[in-house]
Amino acid sequence: MMNSSIARSIVGIIGNVISFGFPTFFQIIKNKSVEEFKPDPYLATKKIMLFLLVETIFFAFIVLVTMLALQGTNERSLVVGVICDVFNVMMYVSPLTVMAKVIKTKSVKYMPFWLSLANFLNGVCWTTYALIHPLDIYVLVSNGIGAISRLIQLILYACYCTYKDENEDNDLKLTKVVV
Repeated sequence: MMNSSIARSIVGIIGNVISFGFPTFFQIIKNKSVEEFKPDPYLATKKIMLFLLVETIFFAFIVLVTMLALQGTNERSLVVGVICDVFNVMMYVSPLTVMAKVIKTKSVKYMPFWLSLANFLNGVCWTTYALIHPLDIYVLVSNGIGAISRLIQLILYACYCTYKDENEDNDLKLTKVVV
């Protein structure tokens, strides 16, 4: 029988692999452009040194506040856990802004399927990780919300993937006329 610690480690490794395995991410690097995709999920790859500097300063601030102002592990865990949850939820829900565009245009052109699927699997993986003993409420909350938001996005994708984009038809007609 598998030890819960080993299962938790395996699920954690799988979550990390899924996080870095986006086909869309590699397409953006190859093309050096986010093209027509909503750039929110990819901002972390732009101007990386500036972001790292800001993150380092923010991290140092959180460490100083939690170490100097808060007494005890429980209080510190609560503050750091909530801060991490807020940023993790922001990461998961930021691509949902494109859902309005998908509904309006009736096209999934701006919502890459593989990115949505990878983020869904990542959320499910980390939710599973959080549920394996001992329960980790901070990982569970943000990644549970992330898995649900990605499931909604995949359902939306399924609803609109069969619709033809009217602009694509017009582009094809213009191409035929010009040629």
